Amino acid sequence: MGITSILTTDSEVFRWVILPLLIFLARICDQTFATLRLIFLTKGLKRIVPFFAFFEAMIWLIAISQILSHLDNWATFVAYGLGYATGNYVGMVFEERLSIGSVIIRIFPKERIPEFIEVFQTHNYGYTIINAEGSTGELKIIFCIVRRKYLPHLIAQINAIDDNTFYTIEEVKTVKKGIFKTSERKFMFRKGTTC
Repeated sequence: MGITSILTTDSEVFRWVILPLLIFLARICDQTFATLRLIFLTKGLKRIVPFFAFFEAMIWLIAISQILSHLDNWATFVAYGLGYATGNYVGMVFEERLSIGSVIIRIFPKERIPEFIEVFQTHNYGYTIINAEGSTGELKIIFCIVRRKYLPHLIAQINAIDDNTFYTIEEVKTVKKGIFKTSERKFMFRKGTTC
């Protein structure tokens, strides 16, 4: 039994190992594109969405055509489902690594407010401080909008001042004007804002 006989579509190895593996890999690719497409769409990056949609559809068609050609092979169905689940995860990991978009961080410091302000000013983070009243009395809330790629640095700075500080972080869809920490490189998919 040579390698060429194993790779033919009639062989059992191809039918039960190679074909399901190819479908699994195709679904990882197609679902990664789908996840990134949806994430970019929700972030307002509409220019790149058609690119992802095209490749997602093409890969899906190839995978589903192979499944329909081999309906008696249960391994292709399992590979399809596993590829779908894995592709979702891979897409989220890619998006997280790309650090696209901005977030708003709300900081509720109990004390040491001048130190927080110094960090924001030193590192060129725009911020707003408001007076508030909570369940334990009066307090200050610091708001700051940052690009996601700068978030780990900012959180490290906050924890260095007081690692018991309460803060919340939320995604921001659109940001216009304001003071933002800038980078030398602009994001390639969006014109205008560098926040």
